[in-house]
Amino acid sequence: MPTELSAANLEAISTFAAVPRYQQSELEAGIVHFGVGNFHRAHQAVYLDELFSLGLDHDWALVGAGVRDTDTAMRATLEEQNWLTSVVEQEAKESTVHVTAPMVDFLPVGDTRAIIGKLADPKIRIVSLTITEGGYYIDPATQKFDASHPDIRHDAEQFDAPKTVFGLILAGLKRRRDGGIPPFTVMSCDNIPGNGHVTENAVVGLAELIEPELASWVRHSVAFPNGMVDRITPATGERERRLVAEEFGIADRWPVFCEGFKQWVLEDKFPLGRPALEKVGVQFVHDVAPFELMKIRILNGGHATIAYPAGLMDIHFVHEAMEHPLVRGFLEKVERDEIISVVPPVPDTDLDDYYALIERRFSNPKIGDTIQRLCLDGSNRQPKFILPSVRDRLAQGQSVIGLTLVSALWARYCYGESDSGKPIPPNDPSWSRLTALAARAKADPAAWLTMTDIFGDLSGNPTYVAAFTHALSTLWQVGTKATLERYLAGSL
Repeated sequence: MPTELSAANLEAISTFAAVPRYQQSELEAGIVHFGVGNFHRAHQAVYLDELFSLGLDHDWALVGAGVRDTDTAMRATLEEQNWLTSVVEQEAKESTVHVTAPMVDFLPVGDTRAIIGKLADPKIRIVSLTITEGGYYIDPATQKFDASHPDIRHDAEQFDAPKTVFGLILAGLKRRRDGGIPPFTVMSCDNIPGNGHVTENAVVGLAELIEPELASWVRHSVAFPNGMVDRITPATGERERRLVAEEFGIADRWPVFCEGFKQWVLEDKFPLGRPALEKVGVQFVHDVAPFELMKIRILNGGHATIAYPAGLMDIHFVHEAMEHPLVRGFLEKVERDEIISVVPPVPDTDLDDYYALIERRFSNPKIGDTIQRLCLDGSNRQPKFILPSVRDRLAQGQSVIGLTLVSALWARYCYGESDSGKPIPPNDPSWSRLTALAARAKADPAAWLTMTDIFGDLSGNPTYVAAFTHALSTLWQVGTKATLERYLAGSL
């Protein structure tokens, strides 16, 4: 029988798995983190666990917080496990497990008073976020803060009872300002270009609707460092629970599976101090932008490139997609011909070597990452990961055939049916809108481009419209497999 994950059982678990080399009781909270999901527990929490295990910075422990239903489920699960997590690192030749314990509490979801109270605690010096690309209230076309969103309007009108992360952060900052307590640093850990700037614009944008003086104070007094985060972390399901129990002997209700590789590049802007994360591999740099753009364009853009052709051909796992010669060939050609060519130089980094690393990571058969996960939330991800490369290519007068095909494959996928006729389940907040437009676009591809909130000026770009129309028409005429064959042969 597997051993239940709990603080009481850590000594027993230590006989067959790595456990923390510190006591949770010795930790003191210094960070509140919104969005305690798999990625956070495989990334930021792991770095802190490694640092604490060195005997350092035990006053930087984590307190979880959240506003969504999924946060409620995560909190309930982790509370039963004394805030412990089993992290399974999977590489092709070896898998290892270690238990992490950098979290000391998780505030009740929906308890506005408790969350704002903790944010106002002088001991909290960093507030971090992993709320997904779609959680920042960004207008897809302009990539600017959407102050008209109903959630934001709610928080502006009922600031004493905010329901968004940004409303809670702003309320915490206001209480600190009014009480003469220096403001905490706000640190985004999401895959968004200029994530620090985006977070600042959201907090300030909300403040401008409430109190202009507060907005000005936030803009001039609060630090929002930019950061680049990277670690492939699939969703947890019954497969992962079973594997951690059978292979490692731990009964964990919500384990985290991830690759061995991880990366974190941060601007060193922390007025109230920070944990010494450089001692466990975090890179602190003056300018994150080159690293961030490289990762978002090549890795996240690469995920979007393989996701939809694989989904349309009923491929389940990412490594299986990489084993398919057409999908792998499509990825390599789009990356080398159209993405990498418009990625600016990155300090001490060879972009060809970086792409080779990405290929190896995508091909890892142990990670169990699914195509369905990669296909999620395309309406938020396409404008961030694919369309910026399109604009750069068009500005240089270069071909966008491959990148346009990526978006055409997304449109075909949103029809809700794979090439074999298998139903595709909803996987986007705007799914009903997308499926309706995808049905129209079957006969009139330009209908898909009427989503100017996503495509912006590309909707009226003749070169792009013509390329997209041809790509989507071809997909409907001959199917995904034959379309990829034509593209790879240079005859699309």
